Amino acid sequence: MANTNGAFGLRPIGVVGQAANTTGATEYRIASGNTNTIFQGSPVIPLSTGFIDKVGAAAGGTVGLVGVFWGCEYVSSTTGEKIFSNNWPGSGADSNHPVKAFVYDNPMQTFVICSDASLTSAATARGHVFANANFADGAAGNSTTGISSAKLGVSTIATTANLNLRIMGLQDDPDNSDFTAAGIPVIVRLNNSFNSANGAIAGGTVSTTGV
Repeated sequence: MANTNGAFGLRPIGVVGQAANTTGATEYRIASGNTNTIFQGSPVIPLSTGFIDKVGAAAGGTVGLVGVFWGCEYVSSTTGEKIFSNNWPGSGADSNHPVKAFVYDNPMQTFVICSDASLTSAATARGHVFANANFADGAAGNSTTGISSAKLGVSTIATTANLNLRIMGLQDDPDNSDFTAAGIPVIVRLNNSFNSANGAIAGGTVSTTGV
């Protein structure tokens, strides 16, 4: 039976180790003139201007990820009202007020993301744990729901050091356990977090290779 999961980007579920799991978000800023839509669950990067933007907004895509976008607060340029939104729509902010973005930025934060294709079997999927992978549709999303459509790109799974995601495990989910279909919930962490010890290096990674 096909899995029920649709694409939803990255959802925080815990942290590596025994640290307190607050799943807390840190406040960052989005430039009021930024025309890029940033969806809830999307990976975001730091800019040299002091703002954040969606993944891929830097030439070459070599900037370490600052974290995962979860929503924002801004003042409407038309109504003057404060707006809380799960996505940055790319316009509509009063430039006299900051656009506050809330980002899950702990380098040891774990997330669940769904696979974009079949993982073949439970045994094959288990063999991918501790490998690395990249996003499929990392910057895309649903303009109606505001939710990211980022998925784990199954075809990218490898030991390559600078891939964005480290696979940490597989989430137990009876409704999404058909390994022959897309939508398997995979537990990951960001493999090149900007906030890690070497994440500021272009293409830097927390860990070097998969097992």
